[in-house]
Amino acid sequence: MPPQQETPVKSVVVPFEPDTSPALLRRLGHHEVPERRHTVDRSAHAPHIVAVPGDDGEDWAAAALVTARPQTAYLKIVDAVGDVPAAVEAVVAHARRRGLVQVKWEGWNASPEVAAAAGFVPLRPPITPVEEGAGPETGYVRWLRDGAGAEPPYYGQTTHFTCGAVTALVAQAHAGTLPREALDRRAELTLWRDATNFPACEPVGLGVAVRRAWPSSPVTVHLDADRPVLLDHYPENEQEWRALLQRTSRTEAGRAGVPIDPHHLSLTAIRSAIGRREHVLLLVSLAGMQGFDVPHWVLCHGAVPGAVVIEDPWSNAAAGDTWVDAHLLPVPDPSLDTMSTISADRFRGAVAIGRPPGGASSAEPADE
Repeated sequence: MPPQQETPVKSVVVPFEPDTSPALLRRLGHHEVPERRHTVDRSAHAPHIVAVPGDDGEDWAAAALVTARPQTAYLKIVDAVGDVPAAVEAVVAHARRRGLVQVKWEGWNASPEVAAAAGFVPLRPPITPVEEGAGPETGYVRWLRDGAGAEPPYYGQTTHFTCGAVTALVAQAHAGTLPREALDRRAELTLWRDATNFPACEPVGLGVAVRRAWPSSPVTVHLDADRPVLLDHYPENEQEWRALLQRTSRTEAGRAGVPIDPHHLSLTAIRSAIGRREHVLLLVSLAGMQGFDVPHWVLCHGAVPGAVVIEDPWSNAAAGDTWVDAHLLPVPDPSLDTMSTISADRFRGAVAIGRPPGGASSAEPADE
């Protein structure tokens, strides 16, 4: 006999709009709609409702609030009410129809048992404390494509300017070069202080700081610009001394044996590095994902068909964006290519960290 095919859950998808959605959600009857759906402005993350009609075709048996960062390849279930398993199944089917690679589920009201039954696995809780109301204590993920690799720890930067240092620390913890318990604010600020161009970390300075911190780790800086970078928004007198610091970083790179590759780093090369179990700290603009053109460091550590998996050490709580969004975040190759082409000069900056000779040979297991 041929294998039985699962009958897909019938669902409807409607935009979530604070002014009109309460009337739609009354179709859930006696099911209470969580207040969190109205406490932040999620409009930048395309909020929508995936609902499962009831037997009568009039009321809804279940509904999930779903969002996602723009230019990414996942959906996030903020919460689900009513027949929760049916709502989650409908969201997964919705993600598959859109060709996405992942569904996440914030743990506001999701129990581990229900999540596991729906094919989700728990995410590692963040190392940095979650501020009250800024995100759930727990989260879950279900991959729709294979190959993402081992899960790194999630550490949210504790300042507005330490993203570069955090990505380097998380990379080394993921590689097994740095003990997970050493990921703390002291380490974050110490590495930032060694790498900073006040307040940002530019690629060469970050690469030199990584080599100083871990002399046995192979480090290559990729920067297809032969001038100081990330300075255009400063007044001329502020640019001058920062440019001097960047030139000093290049001198120090030569002394420390850190190569600076002047060629454009392609997405194919990033995927190849990941395939060799290397880590790529990549400079991106947040314009695509968050709506403001600010340079920002992310960590590329995994890849699935069609998307590179990154760690983003920052999330935008004002938009309902939490660590669940920023952790194990799949970004389609074309989107990552666009967001990592920086400024009017269209340069790309990255720091690739290889495995130490004779050191840890693979990322730490996800269940440790």
